[in-house]
Amino acid sequence: MGVRGGAVTVAVVVPCYDEAARFDVDAFVSLAAMVDRVLLVDDGSSDGTAAMLGAVADRSGGRAAVLHLALNGGKAEAVRTGMLAALDGGADIVAYFDADLATPVAELVRLVDALQADASRSVVLASRVGLLGHTIDRRLSRHYLGRLYATAASLTLRVPVYDTQCGAKVFRASPALRQAVARPFPDPWSFDVELLARLLHPGVGVEPVAADAVLEVPLRVWRDVAGSKVRPVASIRAVVALAGVRRRISERSAERGG
Repeated sequence: MGVRGGAVTVAVVVPCYDEAARFDVDAFVSLAAMVDRVLLVDDGSSDGTAAMLGAVADRSGGRAAVLHLALNGGKAEAVRTGMLAALDGGADIVAYFDADLATPVAELVRLVDALQADASRSVVLASRVGLLGHTIDRRLSRHYLGRLYATAASLTLRVPVYDTQCGAKVFRASPALRQAVARPFPDPWSFDVELLARLLHPGVGVEPVAADAVLEVPLRVWRDVAGSKVRPVASIRAVVALAGVRRRISERSAERGG
């Protein structure tokens, strides 16, 4: 199993902040062997994260690199910085993926394969859906808060998306993606939805990503990992932040005359 090689270059961005207690060096060395480039973004960590990321880079045969941010700017900025670096490096497909491996490496590879298998697809989103034969191990509190947020996000984006918050997403490089990550996200609580909003409803002069070019793929395995930095209050703030996303969509739509 693997996606590296051929004419298409695949880069995976991994935002990391104080992950030393749970970071799996071997798993990310394995990931680096499956794709063309792994960009590990150290978001101003204060523990031993930097050394562990360096170990992945040292063992990857040049396929992994560490981007060090001097200050902790949050996951949104770490993801954006990594995606920009991947695009600047010529990646044809750019993914981002949580460092805690709640989504296993094999599942990320399956998402990349799904995008590569269909040239009409621009975005593939991991979706945590409880189905027979699948293992989705998620705390009930996070599940119900997630359903509330997903409903609000779907209404905001004007598309029937089930799960915007799973930390595994894959994108085909395009002018819309370049524009979407060209400037910081205005609110860290809603950046996943903001990114999708910029793709589906971009500014003037950029072709939008069509809703039917976005595919949600139910994960076969996903597990809540201890040590998450996301708290219930963050989910509430994220719902409130969707008002800003909705306003910016309306502003861009008005500029486009739609």
